[in-house]
Amino acid sequence: MRRLDALGIVFGVFLAGGLAYLVLQLAGLDNLEAGIWSQVLLVGGLIGWLMTYIFRAVNHKMTYHQQRDKYEEAYFQKRLDELSPEELAKIQAEIEQEKDSQV
Repeated sequence: MRRLDALGIVFGVFLAGGLAYLVLQLAGLDNLEAGIWSQVLLVGGLIGWLMTYIFRAVNHKMTYHQQRDKYEEAYFQKRLDELSPEELAKIQAEIEQEKDSQV
């Protein structure tokens, strides 16, 4: 995420809070109640976002983890492509031997 995107999100949340305040005032709430309920909505949204963030972090669905997994996959694929047929056959034989010894 770029810095400009983050600033846009902050500005959007700020506008959403002000808009919620105005809508609640138009719905008949006084200034104090409209302020309280608009804060409740914003804090509820923040807690909801925080819960999704924690869920993504615990389940390794963050951008960092996804980029690292793609990098590792590309790295190992490149290493596999660089192996000669003899080296590949040797590694496959070692894997088969390991499987047989575990059973």
